[in-house]
Amino acid sequence: MKQCKFLAFAAIGLLAIYSCNSGGNKSTATTSTDSTKVDSTAAVQTAPATSAATPDITLAIKQKVANFSKWFVVYEGHDTARVASGLHNFVIGRGLKDSNLVLVALHVDDTSKAREFAHSPGLMAAMKKGGVIGKPTVDFSLNKFHDTNTDSSTQRAIVKIQVKDYDTWKNIFDSDQAERMNAGMTLRAINQDLNNPDKVSLVFQIADMKKAEDFMHSKELRKRMDSAGVVGAPDAFFYHVVKQY
Repeated sequence: MKQCKFLAFAAIGLLAIYSCNSGGNKSTATTSTDSTKVDSTAAVQTAPATSAATPDITLAIKQKVANFSKWFVVYEGHDTARVASGLHNFVIGRGLKDSNLVLVALHVDDTSKAREFAHSPGLMAAMKKGGVIGKPTVDFSLNKFHDTNTDSSTQRAIVKIQVKDYDTWKNIFDSDQAERMNAGMTLRAINQDLNNPDKVSLVFQIADMKKAEDFMHSKELRKRMDSAGVVGAPDAFFYHVVKQY
């Protein structure tokens, strides 16, 4: 998978979560894939399209693990601790290029309790037990749009961008919907960072990776991004959904 600079638009963003287990800039695209017992290209478990509306706040965590299968067992074994902190499983994704890069997305009931959980000694110990390598990227964001429809395609992209002004960017972004659809990219979510409303995450469902890559690297898209006030290069992560709760 190639790094995708374009993404302010086409690529994605929501998100996804980290909670390895218990208590609680812009760059270019990253991607990943490998195989393990729990999945690799396994079928996604999805909730019905009629499920309840997504809560307003999402916690998304991207982390590197030594072994996905081992991490997954530890993660699923500590759901009680997450629920006690007001965190609810949403999505787990694995990188298309490096399958040991994991994206976890969680719905948040109480931001203060969730932040405490995210920095708790118990969670740090659980991360170590699950084989998490290095420091995870943790983002709390406000959900502005979420498409609850389900689809057989599991390929996704989450793109983080910095814009000069959210409303200005959003108007131009919305006008490019037809071009994204022609490139096989369906918008699934738009999120704003809780501390910086001009830091945006986009999540896309990818139907045709080649067409999506061509679109993301096009000069036309770059010009549109510049006119929309996108600052620097987007940070894009391509993954496939392992489990949707």
